[in-house]
Amino acid sequence: MQDLKILYEDNHIIVVEKKPNIPSQADKTEDIDMLTIVKEYIKEKYQKPGNVYLGLVHRLDRPVGGIMVFAKTSKAASRLSNQVREKTFKKKYLAVVDGKLEQEEGTLEDYLYKDERSNTSKVVNKDKKNAKFAKLDYKVLIYNEVKNLSLLEIDLHTGRHHQIRVQLSHFGHSIFGDQKYGTRGQGKQIALWAYKLTIEHPITKKQMTFEDFPEPNGTWCILK
Repeated sequence: MQDLKILYEDNHIIVVEKKPNIPSQADKTEDIDMLTIVKEYIKEKYQKPGNVYLGLVHRLDRPVGGIMVFAKTSKAASRLSNQVREKTFKKKYLAVVDGKLEQEEGTLEDYLYKDERSNTSKVVNKDKKNAKFAKLDYKVLIYNEVKNLSLLEIDLHTGRHHQIRVQLSHFGHSIFGDQKYGTRGQGKQIALWAYKLTIEHPITKKQMTFEDFPEPNGTWCILK
């Protein structure tokens, strides 16, 4: 069984850390994915015969690490998915980006278009067919003058394809180590991490917030 960091677990949900470069769910690479890893953990821990139910409520891009919540029942999955739709499912990220930002905090609003063939997204005019509105807030936490890198906290309002990566790149401050949209750190691990998740428990209705931070090594040394 894969090494799995569990942040919280009860009969209805399980909150875990997704390590970078593991897919959220099975894809054409056939590499081991988080959905399978968590199912195997539940099957082994509780000695469940047959198929294990596990609801995938949200995803993280393959290179990105951080917090994911899975539903252990169909009722929990339905209610969590509803929170995603109603935007009460809150995710915050940490990102190390190139350069110094002019403002300590701000909001980015763009329209994004996803190119299915290249699996990339780009900022386009709002009138373009299939363009989707994208919004995020950012706050500068640290600026490292020697490395000319900034650590940002990102509050995501919409969940578009590659949204944070595309919007920050278009803004002129691409994420360090972003192989698709970045300018610096080619060949290194992308410095984007889903560090905070706030949900309403699907059964108890209690508001719950989870935090998980990347190991302070590599690019994340800026956190030290």
